[in-house]
Amino acid sequence: MATRYIPYFPEPIEGQAILNNFTRTLKYYGNDKVKENLKRGMPLYEVETVERVGDNPDNNMVIRGECISACAYLKDRGISVDLVYIDPPFASGADYAKKVYLRRNPKVAEAIAKAEEEIEMNEDFKAFEEKMYGDVWNKEDYLNWMYENLLAIKSVMSETASIYVHLDWHIGHYVKILMDEIFGEDNFLNEIIWYYENKFTFSFINNFNTSTENIFLYAKNKGLHYFEHVKIPVKNKRKQNKVTWDAVSKKMVTQKDENGNVIYYENNEKIATTLWDIPRLNSQSAARKDYEYATQKPEALLERIVKASSNENMIVADFFGGSGVAAAVANKLNRRFIHCDIGINSIQTTRDRLVSNNAQFDILEIKDGVSLYRNPVQTMDKMKSLIKGLRNEDSLDEFWEGAIQDSKEGLIPVYVPNLMDSSTKLLDKALMIDIIRKAIPDLPDDVKKVIVYYIDITSLDEIQQVIKDDDTTLVEIELRDLKELLSDVVVEDYVEYSIQEVQEKLFKEYEVRIDNFVSDRVIQKIEDYNAKRQAQCLKSAKEYEPITISENGLETIEYLSLDCTNKEGAWKSDSEIKIDKSSYVIVNGKKTKEFWNGTIKSEQKPLRLKVRNICGDETIIVL
Repeated sequence: MATRYIPYFPEPIEGQAILNNFTRTLKYYGNDKVKENLKRGMPLYEVETVERVGDNPDNNMVIRGECISACAYLKDRGISVDLVYIDPPFASGADYAKKVYLRRNPKVAEAIAKAEEEIEMNEDFKAFEEKMYGDVWNKEDYLNWMYENLLAIKSVMSETASIYVHLDWHIGHYVKILMDEIFGEDNFLNEIIWYYENKFTFSFINNFNTSTENIFLYAKNKGLHYFEHVKIPVKNKRKQNKVTWDAVSKKMVTQKDENGNVIYYENNEKIATTLWDIPRLNSQSAARKDYEYATQKPEALLERIVKASSNENMIVADFFGGSGVAAAVANKLNRRFIHCDIGINSIQTTRDRLVSNNAQFDILEIKDGVSLYRNPVQTMDKMKSLIKGLRNEDSLDEFWEGAIQDSKEGLIPVYVPNLMDSSTKLLDKALMIDIIRKAIPDLPDDVKKVIVYYIDITSLDEIQQVIKDDDTTLVEIELRDLKELLSDVVVEDYVEYSIQEVQEKLFKEYEVRIDNFVSDRVIQKIEDYNAKRQAQCLKSAKEYEPITISENGLETIEYLSLDCTNKEGAWKSDSEIKIDKSSYVIVNGKKTKEFWNGTIKSEQKPLRLKVRNICGDETIIVL
């Protein structure tokens, strides 16, 4: 439950409505759904610091949570940002998933057919943990969601800030109109076309191949915004006349020598225009190999944005941070950064990327209940299987997740909030009235009871009073808290270890050896994958080779860290090892060409051990 609500804009003067500046000129079904949310404000939740990397004097942040909740936190703390880049879902209709790699087992290498064996996250795995997010939207819901998110972002932008919104042909033209409403048409600066020539194209489609994406640039206040022209190299040097700015005539003046001849010079660069020819990342690029992330953008793209619209020490924020490229580029260019994303894979990928860049930052987690399991999509998929007896019911509207067949009550429709849609995540008075007066009347006449789950609620007493006071229905409404359903879902992985003092250098070290590692979730996923592959091979008469893991399971470990500073609270990684997907060891952010030997060492006595499996689940053990 939110501790309180933060206004999207500064408190208005007496008699002035907060939303007077905004008129919904883009009309579509349901485009007033966010009105109550905007009046109520951004939900402010408790925020926990889960890890600190370095001293972090610049207060850099990696925030796990939704954009709106993160903006509420920043605004409550009086933090404004100077440059925003967001690469939100494109409403493309696709599901995005990651690939999982078994590592080379340091003890039983022969248990794996190859040093690197890949489990591809295809249709077989879309219901399990590695599904990062679903970009499948009802258009109206997407636009309402974007409208509220853009308003939240504007609320934390400084007066000189700019915002770049990265989209494509699926929804970009609609969002452009939303941005005109929110930021004002006069504050539109550019539509940038990102062109990538290196995209593989298909000759058999019946239209032109797409090789561009759109980036809309707006200022919070045009004329006050920070902007610096970026120069880019040209392939062939050009002869160009030398010009200077004349303050009196306020014109560019061509320079001439003492004889009156125009002064020329050879120029090998030009000022960047709105057409950006920057290669996209393909599957073989070094960045994609290092950080397997489906929607990762090239650093060159973010470098141009950061250089153009910020200077050193300004704050660069990305509220749909993905793989963390914006934060990494900001750090390299001596800017401060805020990375925000709801997915645990995003947070882990960004953390590891920033550590390798020697960045200092805090990892914060917003306690809004959405990330109870791992991410909203995963939570949605998991809880459907946890609701006993829940099944699809064709006779019900899509508003209902399904129904339970009860011997006494008959058909019981079940409502489950969509955690990807902030307008339904919170059970408030308006939503409850909609359920009573719109959803329930459309149910079959013989329905006696419905179950309404919630992940967040304004006030349980208030909602129960709304149900009690309503006299339009005789259907019983039972409220259930999803947190109670999910509280026992996460079971930590099993780790057997031993600790000893060793002296392989001039000084003694503590060595933690992993003897056995068991992850039920990874094992179950591999079993499911093997069963699917076996069935496919039987149909196609292909040879079936199951993926196997050894008894000690060390090939399912991706990352280890030792905290030698704190026994509890925020994690301090005093020594860490990451095993990359080629099975080479990255020690404290530094790449090596060595394979993992099953141990991790530290100069100080370790107090806690953190182990991350190849799916991203982390287990912490007090030593």
